[in-house]
Amino acid sequence: MSTMKRIRRGGFALAILLLPVAFLRAADPVVDSVICSQRAGTKLVDIEYRVTDADGDEMTITVSGHDYESGVDVPINTLSGDGADGASVTSGVHHLVWDAGADWTGKLSDRFRITIRAADTNGGEAPEGFVLIPAGTNSGTNPLAEGGSYDSTWYPETYSLTVSAFYMSKYETSKAKWDEVRAWAASHGYTGLSAGGGKGPTHPVHSVNWYDVVKWCNAWSEKEGRTPCYTVSGNVYKTGEYDDVVCDMSANGYRLPTDTEWEYAARGGLSGKRFPWGDTITHSQANYCSDDGYSYDISPTRGYHPTYNDGTSPYTSPAGSFAANGYGLYDMAGNVWEWCWDWYPGYVGSIRVRRGGGWCYHADFCRSGFRYWDYPDRRIGNIGFRVCSAAPVQ
Repeated sequence: MSTMKRIRRGGFALAILLLPVAFLRAADPVVDSVICSQRAGTKLVDIEYRVTDADGDEMTITVSGHDYESGVDVPINTLSGDGADGASVTSGVHHLVWDAGADWTGKLSDRFRITIRAADTNGGEAPEGFVLIPAGTNSGTNPLAEGGSYDSTWYPETYSLTVSAFYMSKYETSKAKWDEVRAWAASHGYTGLSAGGGKGPTHPVHSVNWYDVVKWCNAWSEKEGRTPCYTVSGNVYKTGEYDDVVCDMSANGYRLPTDTEWEYAARGGLSGKRFPWGDTITHSQANYCSDDGYSYDISPTRGYHPTYNDGTSPYTSPAGSFAANGYGLYDMAGNVWEWCWDWYPGYVGSIRVRRGGGWCYHADFCRSGFRYWDYPDRRIGNIGFRVCSAAPVQ
């Protein structure tokens, strides 16, 4: 069942939709008693909610919005309070503050819904700098524009993504983090890891190939006392470039996201949208190369991002320079491409998937549903990565 509650404050109407609790298992978290109100004379919205978990576990929440007047999903990124930025909460009544003026500038609505979801982490805590991506299914139709065409592998007309819960890094892996782990790896049996490139310590590392990345993930796992995910012939993968690498997705070490996990996470809880925040893109939302050939690219500045085009390639931006999506993930469109675990469909043993577009690519490559490829031994200045980790199983 579901419950709808409408509250009017200062001419701003909010419709709060609770989770359909009839479909929850007995041990799953339940969200109820949601109350929202806009603070008089401000663009701040107070959100009070109660969350209960029968097992007494810690939980991670996600908050999303939908405007019924325009029919669009509204990103709710600027949150503070209990459960903001992936912080865990326990059973009880909690309070959040949404800065609607920051996320939804100049908008008004009499029919607006805020949805709060809670995921059970079974007492586990997300690794530092990670957020919990909740289990579920996201399905829909990919928007099309400007005489383009659908493709079953590049950009399918429809999609359906089903994942179990997992942790994902909020940010693309920085050059500083790469250097830290690479230095440790060099004295612990790892060989052949590229030095990588980076515009600065807080910029994403680039010029690392797929083999570099999966070995680095193993090194970081071992450095923190976690179980490495990647093996070759039953041994921890530390050296060489092998295509018969096996990944233990249940291990608590660090790994690349699967192709499905990456797209599910990039969409941030929205369905059928071009980008993690909606259907249009501008330089205020991502680091990419703007072009007037796409109606959905509405940036007032064209070409490379004017803030980061300093004449010295690559024109990357520091990780986290733009607003996060609905799951708290940054730079899921633009900046650098991100390696995924999977072989590209139809090319097993030959090329691997990369996702997300980059600083030198146009808006069409930045679409959440767009899948691209590259050779796993290639190191170039627009491919980096972010990592995942298994979430506790309840």
